[in-house]
Amino acid sequence: MMPRHVQMGFIERFLVLAVYAIAMSIVLPTMSRAQSPANVKEAMALLKAKTAKLGAPGIKGEDAVAGKQIPALYFGTTKMNNDFTVVDEVKQEKGGTATLFVKSGDDFVRVATNVQKDDGSRAIGTVLDPKGKAFAAIRGGGAYYGEADILGKPYITGYEPIRDAGGAVVGIYYVGYPKIQ
Repeated sequence: MMPRHVQMGFIERFLVLAVYAIAMSIVLPTMSRAQSPANVKEAMALLKAKTAKLGAPGIKGEDAVAGKQIPALYFGTTKMNNDFTVVDEVKQEKGGTATLFVKSGDDFVRVATNVQKDDGSRAIGTVLDPKGKAFAAIRGGGAYYGEADILGKPYITGYEPIRDAGGAVVGIYYVGYPKIQ
């Protein structure tokens, strides 16, 4: 028979390992699901549905975002520039990150986002990488789903064009999840 202090050590170690195993069985599938292509598509569908409820997309004048005058992106009568309601709802319901970009000249500028810069502030006013695959896909009129570098960090992403009533690309819908290394 083992001394009591040895038995307790064994039991405590067993309980710690059991709790750890249960926690990992819950956390790991959730983490891998978060960055799955299916979840990116679900989050994109949610972002598009939430904006569609507001009305048709369009540009109405200009507005200041992070100190820059850029086109004002609207869905119906709701101005999206500096309004984080929709992107934060998507994050709350699906996790990850969400952004609405507006076309400004040759760039696409983040006007509503929960993507964060290194200092923790929202990355509004920053532009989509013009050398990235997503930029090329949108410029070609299509969508992009796959890996992308977001402000220096790898993400599993989805980008789709926002089109006005005439079919012109006026912005981009984005959702993404940090890539688990």
